[in-house]
Amino acid sequence: MNRRILVVEDDHPLRNVILRGLREEGFEPVPAPDGAAAMRLARDRFDAVVLDVGLPDADGRDVCQALRAAGFSAPVIFLTAHHHLTDRLSGFSAGGDDYLAKPFHLTELAARLRASIRRAGPPPTPAQGDIVLDPARFTCTAAGRPVDLTPTEFRLLAALLSAAGALVSRRELLRAGWPEGAQVSDNTLDQYLSRLRRKLRAVGSERTITTSRGIGHRFT
Repeated sequence: MNRRILVVEDDHPLRNVILRGLREEGFEPVPAPDGAAAMRLARDRFDAVVLDVGLPDADGRDVCQALRAAGFSAPVIFLTAHHHLTDRLSGFSAGGDDYLAKPFHLTELAARLRASIRRAGPPPTPAQGDIVLDPARFTCTAAGRPVDLTPTEFRLLAALLSAAGALVSRRELLRAGWPEGAQVSDNTLDQYLSRLRRKLRAVGSERTITTSRGIGHRFT
C-alpha cells in the first residue's frame, strides 16, 4: 500500500511539481492549497505531511500546532524559503519533525519522508476489552467482528479508548471528532455517541459508553 502524503502548498505550480514527483517516488500525495483545507483533510489517515510555512490563510507552524492539538501524530516536514536557524527551531517547537529549505530536490524530500515515516513507526493500536482500533487502516473490531465506523465515529471512539476508562470531557471529544473551529452542537455529539453504542451492541460487544451528565463520557 502506497504511503499517503498530505501536501500543503499554496504555490500551484510548485504543488503540482511536488505531487508529480512524489507519485513517481511511489507515494500517494493528496493536495491542500491552504491551512483550512489541511485541517479538513487531515481528519483522514495520512502517513506524513509536507507543510509550507507561508500559507495564504495561516502560518504553517500554527497549522502544525493545531494538527497536533487535534491528535494528529504523523510526521510533518516543513517547507520554507527561510534558511535561518531560528525559523527551523520554531518549526520544531510547533511540532514539526523535519525542515527543508526551498529550493530543494524532490529526491531529497522523498528520502526525508521515508526516514520520518520509518522513525515514527506504526501508530499505537488503542484497545480495551474486546474492542480494537487500527489507526493505520481506520478499522475497528469488537467481539472479534468488524464494526463499520465513519471517520468521526472512529476518532471519537479512539479518544475514549485512549483514556483507558478515565472520564473524557465533552470539550475533548469535540476536539477529537471535529476540526478546529467547527460549529458542532451538543445534540450532534450525543447523536454520534448514540450511534456508536448501537453499532457496538449490534456485534455483541460487552463494552459501552457511559455518561456523567454535564461533565463527559467514559468507555467501560
